[in-house]
Amino acid sequence: MTQVTDATFADEVLANDLPVLVDFTADWCPPCRQIAPVLAAVASEEAHRLKVVALDVDHNPQTQAAYGVLSMPTLMVFRGGQPVKSMVGARAKARLLRELSEVL
Repeated sequence: MTQVTDATFADEVLANDLPVLVDFTADWCPPCRQIAPVLAAVASEEAHRLKVVALDVDHNPQTQAAYGVLSMPTLMVFRGGQPVKSMVGARAKARLLRELSEVL
């Protein structure tokens, strides 16, 4: 999974041809650690149609504020430079794939 920052967000996420799932995460967040292996598996299995990146909100407050992210983890899907879906909280892989199916 690619790590993005305030400085790289536009290039890595907004300008990407594929839909991009952004994991707004923090080191101090237990649910963030819980969903990390799920996201890594999805990133690997769906690489042909979805890019998965992580953004540490403690080190990148501009992007967090720009998209109104208040809870961690927040999973936000961007397509064509625009957010098209937002989900809050950890979830099982099967549920995440079901929720993503409508935007892929």
